[in-house]
Amino acid sequence: MKYMLIMRANDEALASFQDIDFNDVLEAMGRYNDSLISAGVLVAAEGLDDAAKGVVIDFSSEPPVVSDGPYGETKELFGGFWILDVASQEEAVEWAKRAPMNGPGLKTEIRRVASIDEFPQDNEWVAKERAWRESTGQL
Repeated sequence: MKYMLIMRANDEALASFQDIDFNDVLEAMGRYNDSLISAGVLVAAEGLDDAAKGVVIDFSSEPPVVSDGPYGETKELFGGFWILDVASQEEAVEWAKRAPMNGPGLKTEIRRVASIDEFPQDNEWVAKERAWRESTGQL
């Protein structure tokens, strides 16, 4: 089963990173990622750019409204993610607890990634996506 570990930080946590040498952050994350790779559970891992450089699309009106980030009333922002292929949510939790994410305002959210096999296989769009995944070596 695949699980996404989502790095979340509030304003206090983001401000605290201003005092940390970026090379130290890279080294800590690199060691953690290396342990995931060595264990054979890492599927993907990416950091996200500053929320102030992003945009938000609000679908509550027609047409949708696009506004510059950061997000208006969000108290926590996603900073990056890992996708792990592990046997259970408990195993994902154990890996997440090892992440170098120490400090106030830092959290990791864990969500299971639904497999294409869980969707109705007789649906035309699911069949098209399955064919695409097969053609790109993702299945």
